Amino acid sequence: MGESAATSFLLNEETVWAALHEVYDPELGVNVVDLGLVYGVEVAGRRVRVTMTLTTPGCPLHASIAEAVEEAVRAFAPGVADLVVELVWDPPWRPEMITPAGLRALGWE
Repeated sequence: MGESAATSFLLNEETVWAALHEVYDPELGVNVVDLGLVYGVEVAGRRVRVTMTLTTPGCPLHASIAEAVEEAVRAFAPGVADLVVELVWDPPWRPEMITPAGLRALGWE
């Protein structure tokens, strides 16, 4: 299988979502998906866009979380040519966005 075939096989939305499950909020110890921070994933060819938010707009960890997202996606899906992590504040994050798995990880369920 050539590199382009392997890349197209590995670079898809499912793989990106799997990678994002490996990115943890360092303060809460729960992955960004189960915290409800990821609003969307788009894959077009070798380009990836992750639209996400943080628990608060002034979160001092925004750069490190965005970097962790990029590292995880590139590790899970080699061949990414362009990766954009777009931080948005609308809709604002709310605790109700946490998944049942996230609630269990936080000990809230």
